[in-house]
Amino acid sequence: MAEVRADSAGRHKTRTNIVECAAQLLREQGASAVTTRAVAQAAGMQAPTIYRFFEDKDALLDAVAEHVFATYVAGKTLAEDSGDPIEVLRTGWDTHIGFGLANAALFGLLTDPGRGARSPAAAAGLEVLRARVHRVAAIGRLRVSERRAVELIHAAGTGVVLTLLATPPEHRDLGLADTMYEAVMRSILTDMPTLPADDATAATVAFRAVAPKLTMLTDAERALLAEWLDRAGDGSGTPGAFAGTD
Repeated sequence: MAEVRADSAGRHKTRTNIVECAAQLLREQGASAVTTRAVAQAAGMQAPTIYRFFEDKDALLDAVAEHVFATYVAGKTLAEDSGDPIEVLRTGWDTHIGFGLANAALFGLLTDPGRGARSPAAAAGLEVLRARVHRVAAIGRLRVSERRAVELIHAAGTGVVLTLLATPPEHRDLGLADTMYEAVMRSILTDMPTLPADDATAATVAFRAVAPKLTMLTDAERALLAEWLDRAGDGSGTPGAFAGTD
């Protein structure tokens, strides 16, 4: 049994070494530089060894994307929490923009629709964003559904990074990220943390965020409450669903 564990640990170490070497090549020279021969040379092994761990180059690039982005997502999750949901949301935006600009080749891989859709790391990143938006909803600051807010922030952040990456560094207007963020916030946030009496959508979104905590309700009462919230809201949520499930 000890020999099996040692062999497993050895394979894991070798695989990690391959992925890290490939990640360095990707970061420094771009996706075209991540060839089997180049990675094997950087990792100090024969090229055929790569195929013991990865079916082809695409599989290796997928692993690289997972490795680097998973590290990034972990960093976002562990980032210092100021206690202000709006400030935390802004910090996350700035971190996302900075990561994209610092990892151009990897960001291109992650924003590929086919690759990103099957990436657990990318999905984890979205979960971090959803959790942050949920906190904003809970203090009564959203004027749209949580789903709409997440989609707007995600689309805007991706678009800004791709636009800046397509611009020569010396001509990049980094203020574009700030302007885009402010525009998105104007479209999804209320002006004050208190709920305006005439803003049914803001009240509904906020109540959706806290409704799951009302454990004293029966299933029937929850279903009725969900129906009322759907009627009062903007119709963008899933009927019968509370925040985090729509």
